[in-house]
Amino acid sequence: MAFKRPKIALIGGGQIGGVLAQLSALRELGDVVMYDIVEDMPQGKTLDIAEASRVDGFDVKVNGTNDYKDIEGSDIVIVTAGLPRKPGMSRDDLLTTNAKIIKTVAENIKQYAPDSYVIVISNPLDAMVTLMKEVTGFPANRVMGQAGVLDSSRFATFIAWELGVSVKDVNAMVLGGHGDTMVPLVRYANVNGCPVVELLEKKYGDKAKAKEVMDAMVERTKKAGGEVVALLKTGSAFYSPASSAIQMAEAILRDQKRVLPVCAYLDGEYGVKDFYVGVPVILGGNGVEKVVELDLNDEEQAMFDNSVNAVKKLIDDMKRLGFL
Repeated sequence: MAFKRPKIALIGGGQIGGVLAQLSALRELGDVVMYDIVEDMPQGKTLDIAEASRVDGFDVKVNGTNDYKDIEGSDIVIVTAGLPRKPGMSRDDLLTTNAKIIKTVAENIKQYAPDSYVIVISNPLDAMVTLMKEVTGFPANRVMGQAGVLDSSRFATFIAWELGVSVKDVNAMVLGGHGDTMVPLVRYANVNGCPVVELLEKKYGDKAKAKEVMDAMVERTKKAGGEVVALLKTGSAFYSPASSAIQMAEAILRDQKRVLPVCAYLDGEYGVKDFYVGVPVILGGNGVEKVVELDLNDEEQAMFDNSVNAVKKLIDDMKRLGFL
């Protein structure tokens, strides 16, 4: 029987798409096909990556295409297609533009990769994941969004820098919608089981100062994407979003049962029904296998509810604009 590698389709050949293709190849997750509407661009990027195969030591195939038919039979589809918000562009303009793009992408995924698991990175994330599920008609466990893995990694990174510890030992979780209302869970943040709040209090010998430092890290986490945009001036983050999506893809392809924060469809969990929101899930060979429900205190629940309301507003806007 012929061996069949997993097939990974990347929709969008921009900055994130390029890093996704390289990481997929480096980790030998499967054969990669990168689709983009720009003629020859995905072919050029993937050729460049493939020509490093001897140096980097990978044997998977990496190809570019301008034809959706080439994603046929994909096991995982990672979607980065869409435009960033530009100066003078209203929220509705961005929603309308990217919804049109995602609708087309979803129709082609449904046609050519009907058995795939779909990871959406495109913004505004919670709305785009909702539209992806609506158009494909795929079951909820197979359609998800990447945001929480990235936001949690940012939170963990800031904690590691502040405490002078290895980021490998920091566990941090961010829930809610992907935006300014996201909810970094301060109470659950720890360094190999040691509560971060306690470590900060020991460092500063002052509870008020420790709280001030933590509040600053929470705020930086919420605004982290904008901080990168402001520094780059001509684009947005692409290394960290790509790495985060690859962690999710690997969890599915290798059935790792990872507990990761994912933009997932809720059916009553956390008191939310029929909406996509960032929550911890068990991610494995069957996609989103289970939503992990944490016990939130009153303050955390209020922040989470506020974030859910922001997502609901986004979905109401999508309905008003005729996409849902």
